[in-house]
Amino acid sequence: MPITYMTKEGYKKKMEEIAYLESVKRPEISRAIAEARDKGDLSENSEYDAAKEAQGMLEMKISNLKDILASCRIIDDSNLNNEEVQILNNVTIKNVANGMEMTYTIVADSEANLKEKKIGSSTPIAQGLIGHKLGEIVEIRVPAGLMKFEIVKIDF
Repeated sequence: MPITYMTKEGYKKKMEEIAYLESVKRPEISRAIAEARDKGDLSENSEYDAAKEAQGMLEMKISNLKDILASCRIIDDSNLNNEEVQILNNVTIKNVANGMEMTYTIVADSEANLKEKKIGSSTPIAQGLIGHKLGEIVEIRVPAGLMKFEIVKIDF
């Protein structure tokens, strides 16, 4: 399994999700299976089949989360600086063509959330920005073609 990089916050969220799935969802599904079993013949009981399938999906999700956490590395934010773009930085970029500015936080792929303006470190934009300094103009290949962005601000 590949190494997954996470912030302390991301690690904590995954741990909370596992705890919720194990302490709340698992008992709910067990109750649903018991109720369906009490209804009689299991060979033609679609509620029982659905509950067993939900149980399998839940156990697979819990297992996957545990695997991710077992192979993850916590990102040490004490080494962060704003000299050049790196993971966990907030980066404001300006589209050279139209002057539009956007600010993104570059995070581990497992914590990416575009609604929160968090982009995964393996995305084309993040890859194009990482390692570059304030004021530099970088060319990044995106689905729409080659775009030029100026790095306007780097902070964390």
